[in-house]
Amino acid sequence: MSRHLIREPRAIALVGAPSAIGIRPYASGEPRHLDQAPAVLRDLGVVERVGALDLGDVAPPPYRDYLRPRCRARNEPEVAAYSATLGERVAAAAEGGRFALVLGGDCSIVLGGLLGARRTAGGSIGLAYLDAHADFATPRESLTGSVAGMCLGLAVGRGDSPLARLGAPGPLVDGSAVALIGRRDGAEPWYGHAALARSPILDLTDEFLVTRGYAEAAALSLARLTAPDLRGFWIHVDADVLDPAGMPAVDSPVSGGPSPDDLVALLSPLVRHPRALGMELAIYDPRLDEDRACAERLVSMLEKLLRRRDGASEASYRAASG
Repeated sequence: MSRHLIREPRAIALVGAPSAIGIRPYASGEPRHLDQAPAVLRDLGVVERVGALDLGDVAPPPYRDYLRPRCRARNEPEVAAYSATLGERVAAAAEGGRFALVLGGDCSIVLGGLLGARRTAGGSIGLAYLDAHADFATPRESLTGSVAGMCLGLAVGRGDSPLARLGAPGPLVDGSAVALIGRRDGAEPWYGHAALARSPILDLTDEFLVTRGYAEAAALSLARLTAPDLRGFWIHVDADVLDPAGMPAVDSPVSGGPSPDDLVALLSPLVRHPRALGMELAIYDPRLDEDRACAERLVSMLEKLLRRRDGASEASYRAASG
């Protein structure tokens, strides 16, 4: 059996990516508290509720660029080093056909997720990128210098940055293998909209989801992500893709968007596909969620989406897998 095909039942291995080095600080100058997100989600029982094997956290380097560097992404060397280390842990999580679940952290963790998924697949992979923003700016175009606002562009090799060359000799993922789902940032062209329109990326906006439905979006995305030349695909979920009426604890909320149940309907065909390698959840900020209501919604969503209905344990999976 080729390495990217998944045996049933699927086991889940969880990795924490408690990093905020890819995003600008708060207005006070303090680093954002996204690094606390994996611990908060664990406190609410996410490991047990999705039936995962917990492989622990990958600690990030210290935050360095409190002031934005000129024409460069914040903490660029640190993000590159962290992506490599995170990629190693993600590859370990996906060993033996397991589904890797990464809890972040800011959106820059997608670079490490892709590195690990590529290693697991042993070749080219696709990317489903669910986000309220295009995240397609370059370091020169970005208003903030945050890798989190340019990481999709970096993943497909856009921009003059070492982070755009992590998949050397080519990008981490080809634009023709990407489905961007749920963005509603039409009033914010600095996220790289002009370049996105010229790219081969499948751009399924929030308007598409509303008018055409989640089932069609999932089907179109899977057609892109399971092309014959790809050996699997990775899923990135930014919590700000959700309607901020129920998910306000994010960095850059945008009105509209799906409910958690809507998102489960959209994601279910993707995560259950045999070529899905794993998924990450990013941008939840515990500092903006004092009563932990947003955290509970996220854990409940993950439970509905990922809990194996057969109830198989990691030990039984290992026995069945030999």
